[in-house]
Amino acid sequence: MADWEIRSASAADVEAVAELRAVVLRADLERLGRYDEQRVRQRLREGFVPAHTWVIEVGGAFAGCVSLRPAEDAHWLEHFYLAPHVQGSGIGAAVLRGLLERCDRDGTLVRLNVLRGSPARRLYERHGFRLETEDPVDVFMVREPALAVRDN
Repeated sequence: MADWEIRSASAADVEAVAELRAVVLRADLERLGRYDEQRVRQRLREGFVPAHTWVIEVGGAFAGCVSLRPAEDAHWLEHFYLAPHVQGSGIGAAVLRGLLERCDRDGTLVRLNVLRGSPARRLYERHGFRLETEDPVDVFMVREPALAVRDN
Protein backbone atom coordinates (compact mmCIF):
# COMPACT_ATOMS: atom_id res chain seq x y z
CA MET A 1 0.00 0.00 0.00
CA ALA A 2 1.28 3.45 -0.89
CA ASP A 3 2.20 6.02 1.77
CA TRP A 4 -1.02 7.98 2.38
CA GLU A 5 -2.57 10.46 4.79
CA ILE A 6 -6.03 11.84 5.40
CA ARG A 7 -6.70 15.46 6.36
CA SER A 8 -9.73 17.67 6.89
CA ALA A 9 -10.98 19.29 3.70
CA SER A 10 -11.29 23.02 3.18
CA ALA A 11 -13.36 25.11 0.79
CA ALA A 12 -10.23 25.42 -1.38
CA ASP A 13 -10.44 21.67 -2.18
CA VAL A 14 -13.76 21.86 -4.00
CA GLU A 15 -12.43 22.17 -7.56
CA ALA A 16 -9.93 19.33 -7.17
CA VAL A 17 -12.71 17.14 -5.78
CA ALA A 18 -15.14 18.16 -8.55
CA GLU A 19 -12.55 17.29 -11.20
CA LEU A 20 -11.77 13.94 -9.60
CA ARG A 21 -15.49 13.14 -9.44
CA ALA A 22 -15.82 13.80 -13.17
CA VAL A 23 -12.90 11.47 -13.94
CA VAL A 24 -13.91 8.67 -11.58
CA LEU A 25 -17.63 8.58 -12.43
CA ARG A 26 -17.34 9.14 -16.18
CA ALA A 27 -17.35 5.49 -17.34
CA ASP A 28 -20.28 4.50 -15.10
CA LEU A 29 -22.30 7.61 -15.95
CA GLU A 30 -21.67 7.12 -19.68
CA ARG A 31 -22.73 3.47 -19.42
CA LEU A 32 -25.95 4.64 -17.72
CA GLY A 33 -26.50 7.39 -20.32
CA ARG A 34 -26.18 10.07 -17.63
CA TYR A 35 -22.80 11.72 -18.19
CA ASP A 36 -22.89 15.50 -18.54
CA GLU A 37 -19.48 17.15 -18.34
CA GLN A 38 -20.76 20.26 -16.54
CA ARG A 39 -23.43 18.68 -14.36
CA VAL A 40 -21.10 16.05 -12.88
CA ARG A 41 -18.90 18.83 -11.50
CA GLN A 42 -21.73 21.19 -10.52
CA ARG A 43 -23.52 18.55 -8.45
CA LEU A 44 -20.35 18.11 -6.41
CA ARG A 45 -19.92 21.86 -5.93
CA GLU A 46 -23.50 22.15 -4.71
CA GLY A 47 -23.15 19.30 -2.20
CA PHE A 48 -19.60 19.90 -0.97
CA VAL A 49 -19.44 20.47 2.79
CA PRO A 50 -15.81 20.75 3.96
CA ALA A 51 -16.77 20.21 7.62
CA HIS A 52 -17.84 16.61 6.81
CA THR A 53 -15.16 15.87 4.20
CA TRP A 54 -11.60 14.54 4.27
CA VAL A 55 -8.96 14.69 1.57
CA ILE A 56 -6.79 11.65 0.91
CA GLU A 57 -3.20 12.41 -0.06
CA VAL A 58 -0.68 9.94 -1.43
CA GLY A 59 2.94 10.99 -1.29
CA GLY A 60 1.76 14.46 -0.29
CA ALA A 61 -0.42 14.90 -3.41
CA PHE A 62 -4.21 15.02 -3.68
CA ALA A 63 -5.48 11.52 -4.51
CA GLY A 64 -9.06 11.36 -3.26
CA CYS A 65 -11.73 12.35 -0.82
CA VAL A 66 -14.60 11.04 1.29
CA SER A 67 -17.48 12.63 3.19
CA LEU A 68 -19.45 11.34 6.13
CA ARG A 69 -22.53 13.54 6.46
CA PRO A 70 -24.63 13.26 9.61
CA ALA A 71 -28.37 12.94 9.05
CA GLU A 72 -31.30 12.30 11.36
CA ASP A 73 -31.17 8.49 11.40
CA ALA A 74 -27.71 7.71 9.99
CA HIS A 75 -24.50 9.06 8.54
CA TRP A 76 -24.28 9.21 4.73
CA LEU A 77 -21.02 8.09 3.16
CA GLU A 78 -20.65 10.38 0.15
CA HIS A 79 -18.11 11.68 -2.35
CA PHE A 80 -15.79 8.71 -1.90
CA TYR A 81 -13.46 9.04 -4.87
CA LEU A 82 -9.93 7.82 -5.41
CA ALA A 83 -7.72 8.77 -8.34
CA PRO A 84 -7.46 5.89 -10.83
CA HIS A 85 -3.72 5.43 -10.22
CA VAL A 86 -4.30 4.54 -6.53
CA GLN A 87 -7.47 2.46 -6.91
CA GLY A 88 -6.94 -1.17 -5.96
CA SER A 89 -4.00 -0.36 -3.68
CA GLY A 90 -5.86 -0.91 -0.40
CA ILE A 91 -6.13 2.78 0.45
CA GLY A 92 -9.89 2.92 -0.15
CA ALA A 93 -10.49 -0.12 2.06
CA ALA A 94 -8.29 1.36 4.81
CA VAL A 95 -10.08 4.73 4.69
CA LEU A 96 -13.48 3.05 4.70
CA ARG A 97 -12.51 0.76 7.58
CA GLY A 98 -11.44 3.76 9.67
CA LEU A 99 -14.67 5.65 9.06
CA LEU A 100 -16.80 2.59 9.79
CA GLU A 101 -14.92 1.88 13.03
CA ARG A 102 -15.77 5.40 14.15
CA CYS A 103 -19.44 4.87 13.29
CA ASP A 104 -19.42 1.51 15.08
CA ARG A 105 -18.07 3.13 18.26
CA ASP A 106 -20.90 5.67 18.07
CA GLY A 107 -23.52 3.02 17.21
CA THR A 108 -24.32 4.89 13.98
CA LEU A 109 -26.05 3.40 10.95
CA VAL A 110 -24.30 4.26 7.66
CA ARG A 111 -26.05 4.75 4.32
CA LEU A 112 -24.70 5.34 0.83
CA ASN A 113 -25.64 5.18 -2.78
CA VAL A 114 -23.49 3.84 -5.58
CA LEU A 115 -24.11 3.91 -9.31
CA ARG A 116 -25.70 0.77 -10.65
CA GLY A 117 -23.03 -1.57 -12.05
CA SER A 118 -20.16 0.23 -10.31
CA PRO A 119 -17.32 -2.01 -9.13
CA ALA A 120 -17.27 0.07 -5.91
CA ARG A 121 -20.34 -1.86 -4.78
CA ARG A 122 -18.14 -4.91 -4.09
CA LEU A 123 -15.97 -2.85 -1.72
CA TYR A 124 -19.04 -1.75 0.19
CA GLU A 125 -20.46 -5.27 0.37
CA ARG A 126 -17.12 -6.57 1.75
CA HIS A 127 -17.47 -4.00 4.53
CA GLY A 128 -20.97 -5.07 5.57
CA PHE A 129 -23.23 -2.89 3.43
CA ARG A 130 -26.38 -4.53 2.12
CA LEU A 131 -28.85 -3.54 -0.55
CA GLU A 132 -31.67 -1.39 0.74
CA THR A 133 -33.30 -0.29 -2.52
CA GLU A 134 -32.38 0.61 -6.08
CA ASP A 135 -33.61 2.51 -9.08
CA PRO A 136 -32.44 2.54 -12.72
CA VAL A 137 -29.36 4.64 -11.81
CA ASP A 138 -28.57 4.27 -8.10
CA VAL A 139 -28.19 1.41 -5.63
CA PHE A 140 -28.90 2.46 -2.05
CA MET A 141 -27.09 0.50 0.63
CA VAL A 142 -27.08 0.46 4.42
CA ARG A 143 -24.75 -0.88 7.11
CA GLU A 144 -25.76 -1.54 10.69
CA PRO A 145 -23.15 -0.64 13.30
CA ALA A 146 -21.05 -3.60 14.39
CA LEU A 147 -21.14 -4.44 18.07
CA ALA A 148 -18.33 -2.64 19.80
CA VAL A 149 -15.84 -4.85 21.61
CA ARG A 150 -15.63 -3.69 25.19
CA ASP A 151 -12.76 -4.25 27.61
CA ASN A 152 -13.89 -6.00 30.79
